[in-house]
Amino acid sequence: MIEIHKEWIFLKKNRLMIIDGSSLLYRGFYALPLLSTKEGIYTNGVYGFLTMFYRITEEYEPDYLCVAFDKATPTFRHLEFDSYKANREKAPNELSLQFPILKEILSAMKIKQIEIEGYEADDIAGTIAKFGEEKEMEVILVTGDKDYLQLASENSKVLVTRKGITELEIFDDKAIMDKYGITPKQFVDLKGLMGDQSDNIPGVPGIGEKTGLKLLKEFGSMENIYENIEDVSGKKRKESLMEYKQQAFMSRKLAEIVINVPIEINVEEFKVEEPHWEGLKDLYEKLEFKSLLEKIPKGKIQDTREEFESNFIIVNDEKDFDQIKKEVEESKKIGFKFIYSGSNPIKDEILGICIKPKGFNSYYINCENNNILISFKDKFKDTFELEDIKKIGHSLKNDIIGLLRLDINISGLTFDSMIGQYLINPSQTDYSMHVLGREYFDIVIESEEELLGKGKNKKTFKSLELEKRGEYFSKLLDLTFMLEDKIKGMIKSQGMEKLYYEIELPLIEVLASMEYLGFKIDIDVLEELGGEFDTEINNLTNEIYDLAGREFNVNSPKQLGEILFDDLDLPVIKKTKTGYSTNAEVLDKLKDKHPIIEKILKYRQIVKLKSTYIDGLMTLVDNETNRIHSSFNQTVTHTGRISSTEPNLQNIPVKTEEGRKIRKAFVPEDDNYTLIDGDYSQIELRVLAHISDDPKLKDAFYHNEDIHTKTASEVFEVAKEEVTPIMRSRAKAVNFGIVYGISDYGLSRDLGITRKEAKKYIDNYLKNYKNVKIYMDEIVELGKENGYIETILNRRRYLPELKSKNYAVRSFGERIAMNTPIQGSAADIIKIAMVRVYNELKKRNMKSKLILQVHDELIVETYKDEKEEVKRILKEVMESSAELSIPLKVDIQVGESWYDAK
Repeated sequence: MIEIHKEWIFLKKNRLMIIDGSSLLYRGFYALPLLSTKEGIYTNGVYGFLTMFYRITEEYEPDYLCVAFDKATPTFRHLEFDSYKANREKAPNELSLQFPILKEILSAMKIKQIEIEGYEADDIAGTIAKFGEEKEMEVILVTGDKDYLQLASENSKVLVTRKGITELEIFDDKAIMDKYGITPKQFVDLKGLMGDQSDNIPGVPGIGEKTGLKLLKEFGSMENIYENIEDVSGKKRKESLMEYKQQAFMSRKLAEIVINVPIEINVEEFKVEEPHWEGLKDLYEKLEFKSLLEKIPKGKIQDTREEFESNFIIVNDEKDFDQIKKEVEESKKIGFKFIYSGSNPIKDEILGICIKPKGFNSYYINCENNNILISFKDKFKDTFELEDIKKIGHSLKNDIIGLLRLDINISGLTFDSMIGQYLINPSQTDYSMHVLGREYFDIVIESEEELLGKGKNKKTFKSLELEKRGEYFSKLLDLTFMLEDKIKGMIKSQGMEKLYYEIELPLIEVLASMEYLGFKIDIDVLEELGGEFDTEINNLTNEIYDLAGREFNVNSPKQLGEILFDDLDLPVIKKTKTGYSTNAEVLDKLKDKHPIIEKILKYRQIVKLKSTYIDGLMTLVDNETNRIHSSFNQTVTHTGRISSTEPNLQNIPVKTEEGRKIRKAFVPEDDNYTLIDGDYSQIELRVLAHISDDPKLKDAFYHNEDIHTKTASEVFEVAKEEVTPIMRSRAKAVNFGIVYGISDYGLSRDLGITRKEAKKYIDNYLKNYKNVKIYMDEIVELGKENGYIETILNRRRYLPELKSKNYAVRSFGERIAMNTPIQGSAADIIKIAMVRVYNELKKRNMKSKLILQVHDELIVETYKDEKEEVKRILKEVMESSAELSIPLKVDIQVGESWYDAK
């Protein structure tokens, strides 16, 4: 969602909006992942542009609108300075190909587009803005280019994209003065002084934004600076200004937006008209912009989509249960859905349960009277626990949590449309029913957003009238039955039946159980750790102040930049438009330049641990049970890995002792329980050995050798007993780097070595493990040929990047092609283990429960009398979860906290 920081109330008069089309298309392209249609048409830039376009035009309702584009020819600025924009890389083909697509859409919208040879989009925009002001129109300029700030005035506002396509900031002359302390006109002088790296405008060496602003606030203009040059402080600064005076004025001229482009403006051509809806619909369908099709008002096009209706009965009394039960027993298959008062299925009120026996009407059981919920449990517990009665639904995890709340254990789950669609298209961003209805049947069904609204005005299902609830969920269940054969057929045709029926479907119940059970948190341990971190943060802050020579806000990148690069005179690694960069990459390169750097890095690490994992966990602990209930996501990652949110347990730190300490707060329920952790040993490297069939790699695992020591011996060409700890560490980086398709640049950065040395390590690795090299080459070619790659269990990932003409994009696709079969197969194996361990504990009616999966480990909250049995189950099940050509190995640990068990 785009958030617009809107501090002005616009008077509704003739409002003219001018959009920098080139800038916004670039912004959309780089803000979103590379998207393409099934026919291979790249669309991410266009989609990003349109997302911003709709939000802005709906917010500001312009009367007049035009879009300015750069023309792909030299401008007068190139003639003035032949190095202008010389450092800019040519736009990748994937982006260039989207310009004509966007222009076709704008034509269908009947929006005026302007591009003029010799001028840039900002010159066109500036000229039209001046015209608008002269006609007393209210002007809004929309761009991603801060150069436009020079056009701001009392009547012209500039909307600047600040963060991808999600945030915009609005400026008029007052806002610029408030933020920068200068006028829009002075903004051009600032560019003359500081230059612009992105446009290769040189400016004056040594003059950055901070110094430039200081000079302009003191002297008012570049002319006044040079007229009073003797009054400029700092000998070095004064000399630089004098030496580069001509360059400064040339830079200002390059940066100044022209407002008198020779163009005849007929404002009536900009008047907002009703689009050519049919043409727009055809384009959106071709580009697979399903969500944007919803922007076309009903009745504006000949809608060939089927209006979807459903028959349902509202049940307010348990006396109707006998009829429902009779139909269930006759049909032997039901679709079902739990409806909650909010978004938390564990704590929120169960408002209703919708049930549809196959071939009969849907029933919406109104559960706001708690007695009917109790009666439902008594009447239907056996229905849901009988294997013979098949159950289907969409996104069933939360519905199974509802059953668990009623002490009902589901059996006979045979179809979940969301999970099925995820297997068919793992890169899809929206698996909602209204999307699937359009995709498979071209039928209309409301989205949840349409039904409840969004943002501050979003309603809950509780506030929705009962009839509307019944109608909505009845449609969902009808559509689920309609989708079943379609999705199952596609899964069968792609050879994913085992993946679907034996892994992904049963996994829904496992994740629901893990989410429902949660993980106990020792609040006292968290508070104690929080105190330790606070003390360490205070100590580090004082040490940083001592090394800096003064106090400042360590959390402020601007103030930190001044300390490091102005006060301490450290070498500038990277500059941004707002000053010096002090990101982690920059600080890492400065480690050996001053002792303050290590302190800052440590400070940031501890602050993040405190805010994210102490304060953050505290807010998520259930006050009644002291357990946290993370939400496990089955349809998010492209590789098949499970992710978690609120909290993200995958990210509990392990690389530092301070981070590992947080695991001490994760404990069993009480003294009758302990934690048992089963952790796969180097599962991804074992999968690589199996897939590549490399004899040396397999031999190491057959003989239970230390794979990193063996690799070090091979890469560094020394005997195993001569391998040093640093050699082993570097070999480990190479081993895992190969799994993730690492480049020599990436390895050199990770190890702090030269690219030449890193390349030698990788070359030696591939020379010794020859079949790994063959695998890497063959899988990339297979991906190019098929358009996708697969895991051992045929999980697919589509890779349009492999056909890209852009080297960087194509290289990314090649790395993904290499590592996805490895990561994805490892994900498949851990999921098999989860399902089998869960089922084994359940079959034996044990008190011990599987409560967490993180990366390659499973954690069982174990009843102490069952400890030895659980250890056997974990080891045997996990090690037999896949038939690889080399053995899987699992390490078992027991402890009174997650920290102790790891």
